Amino acid sequence: MSFELAEWSPKIEVGLPMIDSQHRQLFDLAATFTGDGDQIRILKSLAMLTDYVKVHFREEEELMAACNYPDLEAHRRLHGEFRRMLFDLLENAKQMTLDEIADEVKYLINGWFYNHILVADFQYVPSVRTANLAHRG
Repeated sequence: MSFELAEWSPKIEVGLPMIDSQHRQLFDLAATFTGDGDQIRILKSLAMLTDYVKVHFREEEELMAACNYPDLEAHRRLHGEFRRMLFDLLENAKQMTLDEIADEVKYLINGWFYNHILVADFQYVPSVRTANLAHRG
């Protein structure tokens, strides 16, 4: 299986250490979908990625709620969309080739998630800073 690594980039650091660390961990998990692998290992990696996304989104939403971020519900809907895409991938993975799974993970992390950070996540950071909660994030 060969596809480009899901790449972390400093330009998607939001400046909140906990959130940046979690984002980087998601990219690191996505990078495990490279190289030779078997179906079982790939499915385990996909399950780990799905679990980590749930934790990250919950913590991010708690941070936004703590600073009364006005667009929290819209952001939650975006998170729900991503969770559904990951869940669908997890459900369909058994019928997919390893390359197809890797391509889908690449799209989800390098495409959807990367852009989500650049657009939606950067929008809530000023609210966190104004509420003086940056040490939490």
